[in-house]
Amino acid sequence: MAEKIALSKNDRFSVCWRSTFLQGSWNYERMQNGGYVYAMIPAIKKLYKNKEDQVAALQRHLEFFNTQPFVASPIIGVNLALEEERANGATVEDEAIQGVKVGMMGPLAGVGDPVFWFTVRPILGALGAGLALSGNLLGPILFFVLFNAIRFGFMWYTQEFGYTAGTAITKDLSGGLLQKITKGASILGMFVLGSLIQRWVSINFVPVVSTITNAEGSYIDWEALGDMAQSGNFGQAMHDAIAQANSGMYMDPTRVTTLQDNLNSLVPGLMPLLLTFLCMWLLKKKVSPIAIILSLFVVGIIGHLIGLL
Repeated sequence: MAEKIALSKNDRFSVCWRSTFLQGSWNYERMQNGGYVYAMIPAIKKLYKNKEDQVAALQRHLEFFNTQPFVASPIIGVNLALEEERANGATVEDEAIQGVKVGMMGPLAGVGDPVFWFTVRPILGALGAGLALSGNLLGPILFFVLFNAIRFGFMWYTQEFGYTAGTAITKDLSGGLLQKITKGASILGMFVLGSLIQRWVSINFVPVVSTITNAEGSYIDWEALGDMAQSGNFGQAMHDAIAQANSGMYMDPTRVTTLQDNLNSLVPGLMPLLLTFLCMWLLKKKVSPIAIILSLFVVGIIGHLIGLL
């Protein structure tokens, strides 16, 4: 029986160090895939001695990948364990490896951004800035050292956690645990991404459907308020404007209803959802993401020129 190939701590550390450059070859089509492959190279070389197997393994990890850079480490750790088991003869399909990546990258990105960008960095930045304002050169140095120490420590320990968890997963391949986790991670990832559609996808149809003239006294008389402000009663003019707005008076003499207003009153967010489904269908049909992005640019420009968008 052939001796089992195992990734040493040095091998895993090399992968972790390389993952620091995850965004070094960021691209619009598959985003962080180049950096992900670069990080996996030491492990791939150790696990697969045959050149064809190495090429196949690298191609597996060239698929789309994008998450907060620091929280990619636990995903990498799980993939290291899966690749190790596969190299030792276990039945680990390409779809399982990719499914874990896709399922985990969305939820983890939602954790990484607030923790690092909105908590750790502002706190350390305030500490460093406080020292710098007092003329202490240690301010920027302390910020740089502490932030990177926390960042790399987090990356190393979460990668090790992912590697350990991935090893435990692959021990139950015959029981279908990996398939269940892959499916669950994919469902969770799609749920998180789906919840972001309303926030990140925006379509606005501008054609006017109707124009209604408001009754006298039902809208704010900005001209009268302007005259009041010019006469020296600026504070009173502001008070009256706010009071009238809070009472429900219209802002303008006319109310314009656009096609988008009607769509929002019927099914809010319908068009962004349909556009997302269209892009998903095109991707399923193997249409290049670059072609989809360029097409959206063209449609947006033409739609604006003809007064539709």
